[in-house]
Amino acid sequence: MMNDVSATQETAPETAGPETAGNGIVSASAIPADELARLTDDIVSALKTVYDPEIPADIYELGLVYKIDIEDDRSVKIDMTLTAPGCPVAGEMPGWVENAVGAVEGVSGVEVNMVFDPPWTPDRMSEEAQVAVGWY
Repeated sequence: MMNDVSATQETAPETAGPETAGNGIVSASAIPADELARLTDDIVSALKTVYDPEIPADIYELGLVYKIDIEDDRSVKIDMTLTAPGCPVAGEMPGWVENAVGAVEGVSGVEVNMVFDPPWTPDRMSEEAQVAVGWY
């Protein structure tokens, strides 16, 4: 079972509620709620240490992180994008994210998937990122 963490600036990250399996049985996470909350907070904090070298804001506040899934085995799957598909750090950024999140206590592994749908737009940026780049 995956525990989906929202990664939008409009709402605080939340874990998904119980999911209904194909057979109609509702399953809950094997990770205790307090540990899941700590993992979520620590993963978001780790993501905030990764910066796009061309923009003075972290990737989380820029809205580059689309999805964070925390699996029951404590592995983490992250869907993220770049400000532009031709970004010069496109080949390096996933490794930076993997290293940052992999250092979080309790995380058993990290998989970073680069996605470009939907394309990133500046309206995904948080107010904090807008201030950092001088747009607010």
